[in-house]
Amino acid sequence: MNISQIEHIGIAVDNLEESIKYYEEVLGLKCYAVEEVVDQKVKTAFFLVGNTKIELLESTSPEGPIGKFIAKKGQGIHHIAFAVDNATEALKLAEQRGAVLVDKESRKGAEGLNIGFLHPKSTHGVLTELCSKQK
Repeated sequence: MNISQIEHIGIAVDNLEESIKYYEEVLGLKCYAVEEVVDQKVKTAFFLVGNTKIELLESTSPEGPIGKFIAKKGQGIHHIAFAVDNATEALKLAEQRGAVLVDKESRKGAEGLNIGFLHPKSTHGVLTELCSKQK
């Protein structure tokens, strides 16, 4: 597995519009994209900080993963994502190395990336996402 950089840090928020205002007006960052990922029941907003992105995540359904996360833990850091050459291959390698997978194969995520998650029970409490531009 070749991790090239932190791709993004995902932050669960109650209200995307209010959160965008904070990042723009207080921190001086610029939101460059807002996107809904219907199958994940989430609306996202992205900010670039150097070579790393901040991804704000607002649930579009209380039954979605972000809705459940916020109900249980409140707003805050949801996951860290690493850029890899091939998300599906990286998932397989992580499983061989002892990680418990949320996703056996990569799937489409925001910004057209292929994504897959490692379960926080096997990553010392941090939901870990592996992202690639190619499957």
